[in-house]
Amino acid sequence: MKLMQKSTTPDGRPIRQVVKALQRIEENVLDLFLYDAIQSDSEDWWTGEVIKSETSADYFRQILEEHPDVEQINLFVNSNGGSVREAMGIRAHLLRHKAHKTAYVDGWAASAASFLLTGCDEVCMLTGSMQMLHSMWIIMAGNAKELRKAADDLDQMMAGNKSMYLEKAGDKLSAEKLDEIMDDETWLTADQCVELGLADKIIAATDYKDIQQAVRMEAVAEIAEAIEVEEIELETEPEPDPEPEQEIEEETEETDKRQKGANFLAALVKAAERNDE
Repeated sequence: MKLMQKSTTPDGRPIRQVVKALQRIEENVLDLFLYDAIQSDSEDWWTGEVIKSETSADYFRQILEEHPDVEQINLFVNSNGGSVREAMGIRAHLLRHKAHKTAYVDGWAASAASFLLTGCDEVCMLTGSMQMLHSMWIIMAGNAKELRKAADDLDQMMAGNKSMYLEKAGDKLSAEKLDEIMDDETWLTADQCVELGLADKIIAATDYKDIQQAVRMEAVAEIAEAIEVEEIELETEPEPDPEPEQEIEEETEETDKRQKGANFLAALVKAAERNDE
């Protein structure tokens, strides 16, 4: 599946926005991958069909409701941003979930995507990753009075957004400095984000393999589930009389298949461990 950071194709047709969710059962961890624009549901202008966005606040709500008992949520972000309203809803859903939330900026957390980070308990940035903060903008049509009111309304909305960045940053970022950053549409390096309190730590590329290994083990678990290996119980009671020869051969063949499945799974796990060394 190819993901694109724009809302329409060259011919004007909407693009479906997608977020990937994976749960590591044995570790009680939910991994969320936001590698697309944050968008609400849209409508296909050609057919009138409603296009369900999988980066909307409602879709995040569905995912989090499906995993109410996970203890750790990892949010991996590489996004140009998108809808502020949807981002505010996603942030609220993250805050309400009882799990500890850690955000990982894999590339860009720009515009509304940087806003999402304020809903996490910890923000980690990969070396070379960036956040971009800027002032909100809208598309508006109306008379002079309506346009002036729209500007005033936008100032009010910006005051709310800024309060959430300041809450995350604590005493490392002043309101005056944040105004300057957002008015200038500023791209911030990982070092600058940590200095300003918008991130908590930087992860070097050499240390990021631990995160990658967790994802590889999730893939192994999915393969194991598809194999359907059944446990063979050892009988302690006296063996029954031998069945006809044909049935014994069929049972032996089925047991061999199960054993091969178990051996295949063990080989996958060993291969994943070797790759991590």
